[in-house]
Amino acid sequence: MTGKKSSDKPFSRRSFLRNSAALGLGLAASPARVSRAFSSSGELNYMGWSGYKFDDIFQKFTNKTGIRINFIDQPDQDAMLAQARLAAQTAAADMAEPSIDRLPGWVDNDLVQAWDDGNISIDAYDKAFLTQSGMVKGRRYFLPIVWGTEALTYSIKEAPETYGMATLGDLFDPRFTGKVTLRAHSALAAMGRVLEEQGKLPKPWLDSYKDEASMRQLWDIALAEAVKHKANVAQFWSSENDAQSAFRTNGCTLGLTWDSTAQNLANDGFGFIAPKEGAFGWLQGYVLLKAARNVEQAQEWAKFIATPEGSAAYATAFSANPTVSGAIDLVDAKVKEFYRRAYPGDALSKIWWWPAQPGWFVTLRSEYADKWRAA
Repeated sequence: MTGKKSSDKPFSRRSFLRNSAALGLGLAASPARVSRAFSSSGELNYMGWSGYKFDDIFQKFTNKTGIRINFIDQPDQDAMLAQARLAAQTAAADMAEPSIDRLPGWVDNDLVQAWDDGNISIDAYDKAFLTQSGMVKGRRYFLPIVWGTEALTYSIKEAPETYGMATLGDLFDPRFTGKVTLRAHSALAAMGRVLEEQGKLPKPWLDSYKDEASMRQLWDIALAEAVKHKANVAQFWSSENDAQSAFRTNGCTLGLTWDSTAQNLANDGFGFIAPKEGAFGWLQGYVLLKAARNVEQAQEWAKFIATPEGSAAYATAFSANPTVSGAIDLVDAKVKEFYRRAYPGDALSKIWWWPAQPGWFVTLRSEYADKWRAA
């Protein structure tokens, strides 16, 4: 998965989606095969992300299959994993939606079971996203659903940015004292990448994801430097709602946020641009919980989302990119324009994909984030 864009196809499968009424019209055009046993009854307990509007697509699925979705919203991945641990005892959730870099933690905690490729329309997915990272011992534990980036959201009027000049280092520039919003652990990684580019690290930043000793060595350096610039931070965010409110109500003019944040703020005078170091890239998908009571219903949802119409509609609701072949053909001109502005030139080829983050790394990462917030 390189993030490269073909020069003769300027709007590839990786174009960004946002709310578009037109996309919702196509779901009935490609009916999924629904098991007769629950074509008019059943439910699915689905744990996903808060801050997004999924009502329309959930209702279309219910109308098509008779399966009702009980949505359990969570603000971030740590909360999602913690809730999954509780659900393992109560079977309160059937599936969840982490990102692929966090899959090791779900597997290590024995919370998930493998998907059955024969029951989820696996051939519908763009093969670029069916990575080995989603496989464990030859079995598929992760279904890729949407992908996107974490890059620079900025006020067009007060903090204009241009590609090639915009840098992760801007987040720590004194020009933006008291005007920046960050997710603590992402911004520490941003600091690490900036220091690496400046030749100030003893080893590559990616080494911090390999073993605890390297992680502590490199994150100690990044934390010490970040603390020097904490005055820039007006608000740390941890959820989509937090990030949006940082700009709308707390006066932030620059931030390291998800692409969806910028899309939701587009009408408020904010833009989104990849930094010259490369945007952080994420791939999000479904895991099937080991304690799931409604496995067949989860498979039906997976098949529903594996249609071009379902994939595009879900990515639209999430303000992200679809992973199913043909889904990108449903985007509109406004989406393509957002894409062009955010990723000009060689920006897609420079995406920095989040590495796998096993349990020990996530624990230490949280410790460093807490230290920065408390400094």
